Amino acid sequence: MSYLVLARKYRPRNFTEMVGQDHVVQALTNALTTQRLHHAYLFTGTRGVGKTTVSRILAKSLNCQGADGTGGITATPCGVCQACTDIDSGRFVDYTELDAASNRGVDEVQALLEQAVYKPVQGRFKVFMIDEVHMLTNTAFNAMLKTLEEPPEYLKFVLATTDPQKVPVTVLSRCLQFNLRPMAPETIREHLTKVLEVEQVSAEAQALRLLARAARGSMRDALSLTDQAIAFGSGQLQEATVRQMLGSVDRSYVFRLIEALAVGDGKTVVETAEALRLNGLSAASTLEEMSTVLQRMAVVQTLAQSAGSAAAAPSDDDSDPEATETARLAALMPADETQLLYSICLHGRADLGLAPDEYAALTMVLLRLLAFKPQGAAPTAEKKTLISPPVRVPVAAAPVAAPARPPAAPAPAPAPAARPRAVQPWEEAEDASPKAAAVVPPGQVLPVRNSAPPTAPDAPDDEDAYETDPAFNSEPNWSAAPVEPAREATKVVAVPVRMQAETRADAVAAQAAPVLVPTEEGDFWHSTVQQLIQAEAITAMVRELALQSQLVARDTDQWILRLERESLNQAGTRDRLTAALQAAGFDVKLVVEIGRVTDTPGRRNQAASAEKQLAAEKIIFDAPFVQAMMRDFGAKIVPGSIKPLS
Repeated sequence: MSYLVLARKYRPRNFTEMVGQDHVVQALTNALTTQRLHHAYLFTGTRGVGKTTVSRILAKSLNCQGADGTGGITATPCGVCQACTDIDSGRFVDYTELDAASNRGVDEVQALLEQAVYKPVQGRFKVFMIDEVHMLTNTAFNAMLKTLEEPPEYLKFVLATTDPQKVPVTVLSRCLQFNLRPMAPETIREHLTKVLEVEQVSAEAQALRLLARAARGSMRDALSLTDQAIAFGSGQLQEATVRQMLGSVDRSYVFRLIEALAVGDGKTVVETAEALRLNGLSAASTLEEMSTVLQRMAVVQTLAQSAGSAAAAPSDDDSDPEATETARLAALMPADETQLLYSICLHGRADLGLAPDEYAALTMVLLRLLAFKPQGAAPTAEKKTLISPPVRVPVAAAPVAAPARPPAAPAPAPAPAARPRAVQPWEEAEDASPKAAAVVPPGQVLPVRNSAPPTAPDAPDDEDAYETDPAFNSEPNWSAAPVEPAREATKVVAVPVRMQAETRADAVAAQAAPVLVPTEEGDFWHSTVQQLIQAEAITAMVRELALQSQLVARDTDQWILRLERESLNQAGTRDRLTAALQAAGFDVKLVVEIGRVTDTPGRRNQAASAEKQLAAEKIIFDAPFVQAMMRDFGAKIVPGSIKPLS
């Protein structure tokens, strides 16, 4: 006798043997018990979840005659009467299966419908089962619509498909639809355990876990893989042989990689990637296993935070040997880093096919995990330290809610030329704020912008007064103030320190929606960043830092940038941007502060793209041909289909 594969040998014969589809079994069982039967059923789901099996069990339930020949419609077919045995063996004359993948034309459907006019020969009902119904042509669907809507009382339609989106809605509306879900790995593993016990085949628990995961929700695939594993392992299922057959990556490699990434050990990461290459293990499988472990780690971390204590790792069962290792790695790696690694693994797996060598691509993905490893936030401002006491001039000051002060008389108008003066106590207090002030070493000349007259310490801090002051809106008067007279002969080129004022109106507008307020410094910074991007001097996070930052002030050796997203202010990213600027001829040091921005290269690029998009849409809508089509034929332009030419 020829060997019968496990997928056919253990096909369920009744509803009680169905696995993982309780919602469908319960609905059909209740309908058969109360005899509230629909004339057309549609079963959807991925391959190997039981669509054809449910159809055959339903046909047996409708035509079962009972062991004594006096049975009726039942939810528990006997399996021994002639109708049940003939349906199981595919010989029942009143049960017709049509494979729509190979019989998809209107002629085949009409030939099937011609049998509908004849009453059943042996059974109680005629059952037409059309598998992969979505493969039928539109003409074939139209040919069966009338019969499908009002069939004879003795005719039942059962349709099955793996792609219900391709079935016309006119067919869907005439059927009672059931969605058979992919089965969980735990459900598949339990069923495989029962099957192997009957087959008297010894199997390791971890080998069954591998088979259950490889099946991806399909019981038929799981039984087929089990058949292959039994043959590969000479009648035994061991983890090593099953892993070798499937080409799966040993979890020990995955745990080693994740631990090395958690502690920042790049040497171990590269050595492990090379070991994967030497052993011929799949790079895609490696990233897939890493994603699975990282997902379980994220669940463990979430449960631990919710419970306030360490939680056990979710596993297929309590005896999962990988649960302890997963919990240990979850405690070793921060939750935000786990999420970042999971996202990079998913995207890296999709990019493997773009690389000439998948192992080189795997190495790059792993190194990318190290490159984007979150670091502690760097200080938002830096100050120079000199031996001699420096003279401090405020560079930028954020609007701070000042305490109420008594009103004072208006400040006098500024003098035509500024004279050197002593630093006042209130200026020293402003310099101690988180916003750093420029530091001027002795002997260096720093220009001072006389945009407003100096005020007394108790003067009111009224921004509206500055806006209406003519001296504030007039052209700046730049004057050099020497620090030490003995060094006045030294020739120093002074570069003005430009600042942009912030008003309450600007703050309200920025909170309402991101706006672009062009500035002179913004023109220079946008041009500089675009040159760096075109020369490919900055990429990835460094490019994002440059695009999302605003240049608020420039000095001879120091530029001040402002960011809204503190996550971009990483020490390594800032250093790489500084190196790129120095390579481009700007020998400056960057100081990054956190605050509201209104003029960044990114916003300028977005504004330019929006302007190009509006111009392209205007050209299309103003075209006489387009207007004629819309006016005469009711044509419409699909939103989002218009793209400006580069």
